[in-house]
Amino acid sequence: MYDYIIIGAGSAGCVLANRLSEDPTVKVLLLEAGPRDRHPFIHMPAGISKLVNKKGVNWDYTTAPEPQLNNRMLWWPRGKVLGGSSSINAMCYIRGVAGDYDRDWATSHGADGWNWDSVLPYFKRAERNDRGGDALHGASGPLNVADLRYVNPLSHAFVAAGEQAGYPLNHDFNGPRQEGFGLYQVTQKNGARCSSAVAYLDPARERANLTIVTGAQVGRITFEKNATGGPRANGVAYTAHGQAFHQEATREVLLSGGAINSPQVLMLSGVGPARQLRDLGIEVIADAPQVGENLQDHLDISTLQHSTQRVTYDRLSDIKVAFDYFLRGHTGPGTSNIAEAGGFLRSQYAPDERADIQFHFIPAMLDDHGRNRLKGDGYTLHACFLRPHSRGRITLASANPADKARIEANYLSDAAGFDLKMMVECAKLSRELFAQKAFDDYRGAPILPARNDLNDAELVEFIRAKVETVYHPIGTCRMGGDEQSVVDPELRVRGVQGLRVIDASVMPTLISGNTNAPTIMIAERASDLIRGKSPRAA
Repeated sequence: MYDYIIIGAGSAGCVLANRLSEDPTVKVLLLEAGPRDRHPFIHMPAGISKLVNKKGVNWDYTTAPEPQLNNRMLWWPRGKVLGGSSSINAMCYIRGVAGDYDRDWATSHGADGWNWDSVLPYFKRAERNDRGGDALHGASGPLNVADLRYVNPLSHAFVAAGEQAGYPLNHDFNGPRQEGFGLYQVTQKNGARCSSAVAYLDPARERANLTIVTGAQVGRITFEKNATGGPRANGVAYTAHGQAFHQEATREVLLSGGAINSPQVLMLSGVGPARQLRDLGIEVIADAPQVGENLQDHLDISTLQHSTQRVTYDRLSDIKVAFDYFLRGHTGPGTSNIAEAGGFLRSQYAPDERADIQFHFIPAMLDDHGRNRLKGDGYTLHACFLRPHSRGRITLASANPADKARIEANYLSDAAGFDLKMMVECAKLSRELFAQKAFDDYRGAPILPARNDLNDAELVEFIRAKVETVYHPIGTCRMGGDEQSVVDPELRVRGVQGLRVIDASVMPTLISGNTNAPTIMIAERASDLIRGKSPRAA
């Protein structure tokens, strides 16, 4: 019997396991479907390119056919390992901007306590920035944030191209201003990946009051009647290593499965749209129509160009990279997160003061997540629209926990067609950046698209054929002040007691950038809410 059971040892679950087990009087059980994070490619930053085909640490999801994308089924890799997606991502540390939290979360969705002034202390509490602390950065948290040890010359060329195109340089995307071009800071420590598992779980692993179970497939959350006859979460049923278990939670069950698995587990447990659950023979515990709805993601268009110089990562010697990294003290290209440089800008269509387009530059050819290996040398620019209007959903494919949920991203489905217009803008701006003088010494023939003179109609065709996820799904257990939201501002699931959702699925809307740092922040703040600590104590 445990005080708290945490489902999912990803970016949020590892934070919760650490913070809750700080109290030696409580017992915590952490369940993870994947294995330990032992694989060396997890910890060597450049190993991200090798993890693409490593199915053992990846849920290996695909969407349903996407109607606006030529009915393509898009690949959605999500971490299935201690650390979750923080163990397989590109480590870019981005928090978003104040307007994301003040305007979109707190004001528009009634998420009281999630405004910028309330969440900033938790970003700072999590962060240990190698540059030191200040009004916007932490210097003593578990999550190490660092400058890249190694940067490819093409990444410097990209930053210069941004300046030549008329945009400011920016040495800190999490500083007073997000707009501009520069190098990303990354979640690394001493040249190695600093995942949520490394930052939070490793220091807590030996605590006697924390039990970690890997290979645990959760079937459902169980409920009992509370004092007034309503449902209260009292435990979790799961299988591990061929055996079935049911563990009880005396205080709370904390669901941290992410934007796909959290709504799936809720629905398997009887919390979700009643009609859909009954059709699958699942007993309805609470009719919650919004579970699985409100799915959002950053859609990404890649522009690829041949390089006339062999300075790219396309031809790196695996032996030399490994030698420098493992035998020369974490040096060389093995320390690269591959997505070294980037930028944020306001397009001509931006409705407010916030940047609405983000870039990730790759000094290598990266098509279809790197699964389509191209010959030669080249470089890639990823561009995404930061505030898409389209909404998708997660639904159950069956009542069997082993079956993957159905993902309907519904990309480019907004009635006004604004998302598509923004993706065309992303493609055009990418082409303009590659045309700057900084690339003159490297620029070869275009690869994708194959011509630089595509008109708008041809760009639309290119976009529908080639856009992919940039790995930021959120929103399927939306937080809000309204009764239709899945969780309230304290992340408690409406309609039941003793159950919270704590992960990216509770975000009402996407933030301006990568979603890993905000997910860790959510778990940091949730740990205080659970323990009844004042948020100001952060």
